[in-house]
Amino acid sequence: MTVFAVYGATGHTGRLVTAELLSRGKDVVLSGRNPDALAALGPPRIMPAALDDPAALRALAEVADVVIHCAGPFAETGVPVATAAVEGGCHYVDHAVEVHHVRRLLDEFQEPAQRAGITMLPSVSFYGGLGDLLAGAVAHGLPEIERITVAYAVTNWMMTHGAVETARLLFADTERIGFADGERQVGFVEPRNAVFAFPPPVGPRTVIAPVPFPEAVTIPRHTRTRAVEAQLTARTFEEEQAFSSEHVAAEERANSEFTIAAQVIGAQSAAGHLRGRDLWRAAALASVEAAVRLTEGAAKSGVASPAETFDATEFLTALAGQGVFELALPKKR
Repeated sequence: MTVFAVYGATGHTGRLVTAELLSRGKDVVLSGRNPDALAALGPPRIMPAALDDPAALRALAEVADVVIHCAGPFAETGVPVATAAVEGGCHYVDHAVEVHHVRRLLDEFQEPAQRAGITMLPSVSFYGGLGDLLAGAVAHGLPEIERITVAYAVTNWMMTHGAVETARLLFADTERIGFADGERQVGFVEPRNAVFAFPPPVGPRTVIAPVPFPEAVTIPRHTRTRAVEAQLTARTFEEEQAFSSEHVAAEERANSEFTIAAQVIGAQSAAGHLRGRDLWRAAALASVEAAVRLTEGAAKSGVASPAETFDATEFLTALAGQGVFELALPKKR
């Protein structure tokens, strides 16, 4: 039977991923850094593995067909688990939003993953992953694209401890990775305020532009364009609960509302969006859907973005069919 390992199983995302896998009747192994917290979860099987214990991480990878890595910040946790996946020969999916981690896996783990015969998908999550898929779906078939903008409108976001730590790392980063003039750009970028016209009922909103999400690295891998930028509503970080909700109940954390919009500008322009509630559940189901497809042989070996690996329209449509969000895409060209 196919075995799914969940690393970071005691966290909010890890619990959602585990629940979704079990609801699908999958064989699950729970792992993470805290043996006592794992034991408190009860069945299914547990295999504790500290980040500084490569033997334990490799043992986890050797019993699993795929590991879903849910324990951020991935700038700190990503490489040890990804390395174990390569050495143990299991597929790898993570929830990273940190663009430097995503870039590192794409640039440095390509040959090791191919040699191991595994597929590695970083950033199959809400920020980054869903934006990459939406941009891929909207841009498909369009010629001479000048610019792709992925904009996130998020309200009532309640960050976990891991998310707060990740946000601090992102804010402190002075070596931002962007994509402009047809090539990757690295260096300090002064964020600006802009206005993005989200579809109704959200409408125009002030956004922070750019935000250092993975789209600048992932989208150019599958779509030819001269520029990519990710944006986020400024109001998201102004809401009082965003940074003070590390210990709220799961039911309360599920009350976020979101719209992700992709705007493609070029010889022909197009736009699409998805809208839903509970960004944490959306992220969890996206990673589970990707992991299940990898175990069914849906991708070639190596490291890739979600939209580089799957048919973006079909993947998003499948998630929409599970009630994750409402999806609006341009008519087929």
